[in-house]
Amino acid sequence: MVDPAKHTKRDSQPGGMTRRDFVALSVTAGVAVSTGCAEQAIEVVEETIEITTPDGIADAAYIHPRTGSHPGVLIWPDAFGLRPSFRDMAKRLAANGYSVLVPNPFYRVQRAPVFDDIASFNFQNQEDRARLGPLMGSITAADAAERDASAYLPFLDAQPQVDTSKKIGTQGYCMGGPLIVRTAAAQPDRIGAGASFHGGGLVTDNANSPHLLAPNIQARMYFGIASNDDARQPEAKDVLRETFADAGVTAELEVYSDAQHGWCVMDMPYQGTPIYNEVDAERAWSKLIELYEAALS
Repeated sequence: MVDPAKHTKRDSQPGGMTRRDFVALSVTAGVAVSTGCAEQAIEVVEETIEITTPDGIADAAYIHPRTGSHPGVLIWPDAFGLRPSFRDMAKRLAANGYSVLVPNPFYRVQRAPVFDDIASFNFQNQEDRARLGPLMGSITAADAAERDASAYLPFLDAQPQVDTSKKIGTQGYCMGGPLIVRTAAAQPDRIGAGASFHGGGLVTDNANSPHLLAPNIQARMYFGIASNDDARQPEAKDVLRETFADAGVTAELEVYSDAQHGWCVMDMPYQGTPIYNEVDAERAWSKLIELYEAALS
């Protein structure tokens, strides 16, 4: 168990603001969001924090409603890491009544943000793609996600804004898809729901393939699959469905026939055709909230 006393909350901006000043500023800002049938203004607090993990110090964003205690959520970002688009996602989720942690998955290599200009990234450029290798390798290495989760979940449980009588949810995008599976398998007593959106590498031929962890999972799961990912590996969805069914795990799988890999993330770089798909991103968001309302209540 990680000692909550080792977690620190600090402002990462110049000027030396104290935690109290930073929180007060964040609370004053507030966030107005749509929470379903009616428009409702909910104030959320955004904090930049550091968490001691078995492998070092992880920088992260912790975003939660101003008042009350709520189910905790751990978001695993995509290959471009913790950045404003994922902070915005966490703010929206917090305004729906969740206390959300978004770590920098690449803290072993570099503090966030790890890319200064995502828009200029070209997946067709070998030099650009080579930049992703060391970053992704630092979190996809053996047991890295499990070790990180062993610190992130106790952090959430130590916060007064987290209702520990409720299960924790976890959601992941791109490389974050396998990480939510590994988190749910490593912390089965605490994770109540896991959602993967355009997750990559969920089914592989390796002995440590994420799908093989299904028997260790007690959470309710959702897998949103991009059409081009399905085209490249059409058998993966069937393997996932059968494996989770055999393990007795409730898992819903959907192929988004009009969506490309990365469709949920607003700043996903593209060449020629936009990847972000607002219609399907909103549909995926609705499925996420539906999952959390069913499994974390």
